[in-house]
Amino acid sequence: MTAPKPGGGAAAAARAAAAAAGPRTVLITGVSRGLGRALALELARRGHAVVGCGRSAEHLRSLEAEITSPSRHLLTVADVRSDSSVAELAKAVVEKKQVPDIIVNNAGTINKNNKTWNVPAVDFDMVVDTNIKGTANVLRHFVPLMIEKRHGIIINLSSGWGRSAAAEVAPYCASKWAIEGLTRSLAKELPPGLAAIALSPGVVNTDMLTSCFGSSAALYQTTETWAPKAATMILSLSLDDNGASLTV
Repeated sequence: MTAPKPGGGAAAAARAAAAAAGPRTVLITGVSRGLGRALALELARRGHAVVGCGRSAEHLRSLEAEITSPSRHLLTVADVRSDSSVAELAKAVVEKKQVPDIIVNNAGTINKNNKTWNVPAVDFDMVVDTNIKGTANVLRHFVPLMIEKRHGIIINLSSGWGRSAAAEVAPYCASKWAIEGLTRSLAKELPPGLAAIALSPGVVNTDMLTSCFGSSAALYQTTETWAPKAATMILSLSLDDNGASLTV
């Protein structure tokens, strides 16, 4: 796991204090499958409250059946591509007094492998609408709630391909480069008490990786292996990490 930031005793103390803080409320988008689901289950096992959204009611019911202390959590259908859907989610969160301490903008998708000029417009739009606009919609409705609380950590999931590139996944690479830039800009705008971090999950065996790598995706770590490392890192992030680009 990549350390959040090199050095300083003050930074290390801030991370230790963050990690030792009591139970927190964590908003995770795209919680019904993959990394989001695994992270939700891990955080719940550690005693934290999860506010989770996804597009599949069936998958959310399955998660609710498995998650620790289901009554503590808010798991609901919402589509981050829709600004009005995210607005309804924010309204529900306020009504239930579950404004998050941490946001994990995890919801994402990838195009089917294809040369850039052959990617259908609908596929390109799906990637941009989910990965970039979806993140922006969450920020639009939840950052003001965090500002009102005067504290919060915002984690926008990036990718190794948001810092490099690969053939046949240009829309995805472009969207994750956008997340890196969006996060750095956001970090400069946030008031004291809030921080924004771009976090690459590393290479994990998910449906998205299978889409790119085929059967070779099985050579990489599972979501169950990844989740404890990711949860530990996420819970340790502090204001000193504002604007950083990190990797689990």
